[in-house]
Amino acid sequence: MDGDPDLCIGGAWRHACDGGTRDIINPANGAVAAVVDEATPQDALDAVAAARVAFDQGGWRATSVAERSALLHRIADLLQRDKEDLARLETVDTGKTLAESRIDIDDVTSVFRYYANLVASEAERVVDAGDPAVISRVIREPIGVCVLIAPWNYPLLQMSWKVAPALAAGCTMVAKPSEVTPLSTIAFAKLLDEAGVPPGVVNLIQGSGATLGPALTDNPQVDFISFTGGLATGRTIARTAAEHVTKVALELGGKNPHLVFADIRDAGRESGWDAAVDHVLTGVFLHSGQVCSAGTRLIIEESIADEFVADLAARAATIRMGDGLDPASETGPLVSAQHRDKVESYVRLGISEGAQLIAGGCRPEDPVLAGGYFYRPTIFDRCDRSMRIVQEETFGPILTVERFTDEAEAVTLGNDTEYGLAAGVRTTDTARGERVVRALRHGTVWLNDFGYYTAAAEWGGFGRSGNGRELGPTGLAEYQEIKHIWHNTAPAAAGWFTG
Repeated sequence: MDGDPDLCIGGAWRHACDGGTRDIINPANGAVAAVVDEATPQDALDAVAAARVAFDQGGWRATSVAERSALLHRIADLLQRDKEDLARLETVDTGKTLAESRIDIDDVTSVFRYYANLVASEAERVVDAGDPAVISRVIREPIGVCVLIAPWNYPLLQMSWKVAPALAAGCTMVAKPSEVTPLSTIAFAKLLDEAGVPPGVVNLIQGSGATLGPALTDNPQVDFISFTGGLATGRTIARTAAEHVTKVALELGGKNPHLVFADIRDAGRESGWDAAVDHVLTGVFLHSGQVCSAGTRLIIEESIADEFVADLAARAATIRMGDGLDPASETGPLVSAQHRDKVESYVRLGISEGAQLIAGGCRPEDPVLAGGYFYRPTIFDRCDRSMRIVQEETFGPILTVERFTDEAEAVTLGNDTEYGLAAGVRTTDTARGERVVRALRHGTVWLNDFGYYTAAAEWGGFGRSGNGRELGPTGLAEYQEIKHIWHNTAPAAAGWFTG
């Protein structure tokens, strides 16, 4: 087979065992961007076996925290060295703008720096056992072999949230990016080799989740599975892993409310109204809405709704669409023709349900964009909770608008979802802001902002948005087992039995 191999198993780069390949499509123009190896179930089994050997027989799990910390810092250095190349791959793969991709690589770097510093500062905990002769310690050890499955919308960023803490903890792993967007992760795996990650510690395969899933998740050699993706797949993984009592962390998306109160007028036009319009717009239409935490539900106070939504629609109509490599582009295409078909089906559904289409709802007319998978930013007004477009995650550039008359109703609407990943609140009333953010049942809540995160704070959701957490100290703890060591320094007979 021609071309460099794209699977890394046991420290060796190799082709798929049956020679299978997959075309990777640039969503901005529909052209083939690359041809990569398509792993088979046997390749996946080999990768898990290699990770098992590396954990059980290799020296990685016994390395000092200082060694692991130094390795993570080297990886961060190489990420910055290769920032432009990685960002370009991310844009070609996903369609997002190059500006977004550069921010992603900086965020990936910050994740590795954070865990490099966190693991270096970890210390065992000494517990008072109530006996001066006993030294009682609680220590953390690596959980073992981890399967890391990342989504297509933020391929390298989401994978870094898994790889960095797994390496910091001393685990070995099999990383599987989405088969739709594997290019930056393949380049990243080669960077890990250069940084000095030992053979078999990080194994890389790519291919269809439906094909590879059973070998990865229905496997007693696996100790932990971290999955970011859709609810249906997450449920399947949880059921399968339960047969082996395999620990699972799932981030399964969201249908995220953005609550806007009428008092934003009190802050003045620039810092109140205009900032709110801007953040609502960015919160839903960044990366063409292909963001698990996108603020797809605008829940706005009735007294300002008409004017606010009109401003939103006017702004949405001016968003410049184009190839992400073009500096003039403000947003790119959807990831694939199939995904655009799904978004279009939701638009048709919204119209049939009686929602009022006030912006977008169509492909762009510019012939330059005809070869890509572009779709106009779309706004539906006069929505309610009976509509599927309000209930279901459309994962595209679709904003629905609901209205409320008082704070209690706003909170009720904000919590009226089976998901609970993220939410936003806009108000100038500090006391109200604190009440509402505490009342909302979502894993991240932004007050007078939207979309930002830090590696030091946990990320994850309530309800059907999943379980477990990524980032922060808890994100490292997911990859660790807790061991209690009871050391009696003056052993003597217990005297329980007298015979």
